[in-house]
Amino acid sequence: MTTARSWLASAQDSPFGVHNLPYGVFSTAARPGRRRIGVRIGDFVLDAGGAARAAGVPSVLLDADSLGPLLAAGRPAWAQIRAGLTAWLTDESYRAALSPLLVPVAEATMHLPFEVADYVDFYASEHHATNLGRIFRPGAEPLTPNWKHLPIGYHGRAGTVVVSGTPVVRPHGQRKAPTDAVPDFGPTRRLDIEAEIGFVVGTPSELGTPVAMDGFAEHVFGVCLVNDWSARDIQAWEYVPLGPFLGKSFATSVSPWIVPLEALEHARVAPPARDVEPLPYLDDRGGEPWGLDIAMEVRLNGHTVSRPPFATMYWTGAQQLAQMTANGASLRTGDLFASGTVSGPGKETRGALIELTWNGEEPVKLPDGSTRAFLENDDEVTITATAPGPDGAVIGFGEVTGRVLP
Repeated sequence: MTTARSWLASAQDSPFGVHNLPYGVFSTAARPGRRRIGVRIGDFVLDAGGAARAAGVPSVLLDADSLGPLLAAGRPAWAQIRAGLTAWLTDESYRAALSPLLVPVAEATMHLPFEVADYVDFYASEHHATNLGRIFRPGAEPLTPNWKHLPIGYHGRAGTVVVSGTPVVRPHGQRKAPTDAVPDFGPTRRLDIEAEIGFVVGTPSELGTPVAMDGFAEHVFGVCLVNDWSARDIQAWEYVPLGPFLGKSFATSVSPWIVPLEALEHARVAPPARDVEPLPYLDDRGGEPWGLDIAMEVRLNGHTVSRPPFATMYWTGAQQLAQMTANGASLRTGDLFASGTVSGPGKETRGALIELTWNGEEPVKLPDGSTRAFLENDDEVTITATAPGPDGAVIGFGEVTGRVLP
């Protein structure tokens, strides 16, 4: 008989209970060359393909070495597989067959869970955009005239999206301080983070056919954590008049677990009130909201420096998807689009060091007595997040971590 609780003890009050079931790709020390799809449940990773075989319903989607085939299969397949996993992990009769397929999280090596097709980064937090406007354009209107009319974004580099735990080498590029006559070349002096939420596209779309906001749940498979590392001095010199390039393209870290969109039904909230009338293709006021109540936490060398609230984001993931395809650009399986820095109204909720330290003028103090304006070599940044689930449960996202190398 299937119940609402798992037979696995560590899953029963866990942010990785049966209400979550995020997907990833893992290997073990015993077979390091064999990558398998895993589902996080409590303190374990379940070999999903093995579980399907043990349950008597083998799945080519779960037997793959990447989430790509599952992403491409579409929502009916996602729902069917999720229902199967939930049944196997809550029905006591499956315990004996599935228990040998549980790998302790500490013994699993996590990999990039899907091949990133395209990467787009947005700029969807009004608080973040306002803070940067005040830093860079003091005395002027902080938001650009277009900001509340459309979700601003740019195309990043898919090939430098890396899984959590991958070291980040301090990038080189041209730098020019305002007092310098000419630029020089060298390692960034202003390495920063951006705490973001990422959306993973499963079902592709046809070139020339925009995807409306109500297609969000049909095309987006799930959600992950993102740290979009930034070299602020390189970016400041190169981005006028076009946009971010070398200052952003060197590394984007993602969490290894992709939380299915279905797991976030209880986290859906209305976005902040819009004070500018959106054009019809971005007008979500009459539909179901796609704001998400996700509480994030940013730790620098183990010390919490910020708690950004995703519910404050002005533009939702559904609006970002509609904007991304409004010109007829197609979606591909494995597309990743990120929210941009998540920042709230208070200093303790800012999701980037450039805001937290006000461009270096107010350094962050750490427990060891040191301070940081921007990241130093050997610094480690970890971003975690949770969201509300059913019946008071908590949805966990795991973490995205990166250490800076010289």
